[in-house]
Amino acid sequence: MMKTVKLSGSDVNISRLIIGGNIFSGNSHISGKMDNEMADYYTTENIKKALFKCEENGINAMQLRGDKHIFRLIREYRNEGGKLHWISQNASEMLSYEGNINQIMDLKPVAIYHHGTMTDALFKEKKYTELQDRLKVIRDTGTSVGLCTHMPEVVEYSEEHSWDIDYYMPCLYNLSRIERISSAVTGKINNGEPFYESDRELMYKTIKSTDKQCHVFKILGAGRRCETESQVFSAFEETFANIKSNDVVIVGMFQKYIDQVALNAEIVRKILG
Repeated sequence: MMKTVKLSGSDVNISRLIIGGNIFSGNSHISGKMDNEMADYYTTENIKKALFKCEENGINAMQLRGDKHIFRLIREYRNEGGKLHWISQNASEMLSYEGNINQIMDLKPVAIYHHGTMTDALFKEKKYTELQDRLKVIRDTGTSVGLCTHMPEVVEYSEEHSWDIDYYMPCLYNLSRIERISSAVTGKINNGEPFYESDRELMYKTIKSTDKQCHVFKILGAGRRCETESQVFSAFEETFANIKSNDVVIVGMFQKYIDQVALNAEIVRKILG
């Protein structure tokens, strides 16, 4: 068993550790070589094995993007008895935002969040109304509404203006220090992304400044804090010490070499009791 909390805006309980889906989609945030290795390993069969491994280890939720690849995966996984709750990101490369949200809802997620890279781009352009309108599209579905971002300023502005959301999905690293577009949209690898260690402390303060639930991601720096098991443990310990008791963490897990699902689940149980 693993400790759970109520998903904000929902009657569903989710584990405080959630498996993330970037790795399943071959998005490493490290290199093109690593992207290809992840994509080659994570066939549909191997993704399903990882998800069932999560169930065995007390993880009961998955964060996966809402694209055709994932739609097919979820159908197969559920048809084979899969039980993980699905928290979905909208797919920014889709032509119709509203259409993509409707496609996602067909597969009954427990929550949908607005893609962080798109959030940051609209925020930088001061398109606050457009961003709120996009959040309203999610609200109108009746599911839990999340706002993802890499920028502490987005959370601060949302709080100040009482935006209608249920939870934030903040990244511990401000990748939007530079102008960037999702690789899913451009089809090109985002090289030289800014993973600055000093960003973590600032985002921790931001997370603790809001009463809203936070789904915190990139706590391992997209593999940059994974050189040893001790380093991984320290990263989890640091994160849980600096977030709220109703917050959760999202971690991508690469099962090719070691059972990261079991290792991470055990670390979280040790830290949280």
